[in-house]
Amino acid sequence: MDKQQQFHASQASPLVRVAALSVHVFTAMGAGVALIALLEAVREHWTAMFWWLGAALVIDGVDGPMARRLDVVRLQPNWSGEVLDLVVDFVTYVFVPAYAITASGLLWPIAAPVLGAGIAVSGALYFADRRMKSDDNHFRGFPGLWNIAAFYLFLLQWPPTASSLSVAALIALTFMPFYVVHPVRVVRLRRLTLSLIGAGTALAIVTLIYDFNPGTTVTVALCAIGLYVVGSDSAIRFVRSLNA
Repeated sequence: MDKQQQFHASQASPLVRVAALSVHVFTAMGAGVALIALLEAVREHWTAMFWWLGAALVIDGVDGPMARRLDVVRLQPNWSGEVLDLVVDFVTYVFVPAYAITASGLLWPIAAPVLGAGIAVSGALYFADRRMKSDDNHFRGFPGLWNIAAFYLFLLQWPPTASSLSVAALIALTFMPFYVVHPVRVVRLRRLTLSLIGAGTALAIVTLIYDFNPGTTVTVALCAIGLYVVGSDSAIRFVRSLNA
């Protein structure tokens, strides 16, 4: 630990240091939410599971700005917010969804355990990969968003063959050199991206309210938004290569 940083932290008031620590506690609450989501999944209460995973997404979206606002890195140098965030993200983005995809009956029964293990292993490797983000803040490869992938599998209810092949493809794409837009940090088309993410969030809430039976219009709109997020950067790079 940097001694100067530790010295500056010791000069802050106890109340300020407690406030900074509370951000780490708030982030760690995501792990507790993940456990509740897993319990719902074990009971096959799939919609309830996704509500809890949605709560984990809210925590993940809010804790970063809170940490920067309260200068948590300086005030609580003994705690690594980055490591804590990765641990919580792994259980909420990868591990709980991996269980849901494996146990839901959406996949070939004989392939489900293998694919579930593949999700967990590839997700762990991805979160440890120092190249997971490009210099312009795009994700490199499929970014381990298995909570989102699971949501679409439950929404579309494809035959087991199609669902199994889709999961296998996403596992392989985790290690492929293509780029996926980060909805907040990528500057290019940020306003459009954030608007579509906001619309997608509203439609996802509607989908959960209707227990994954939201109707054709909502389903098509969600698929279009998902295709934009996954494929927009690749499409732009392809068009630019043609014009080069």
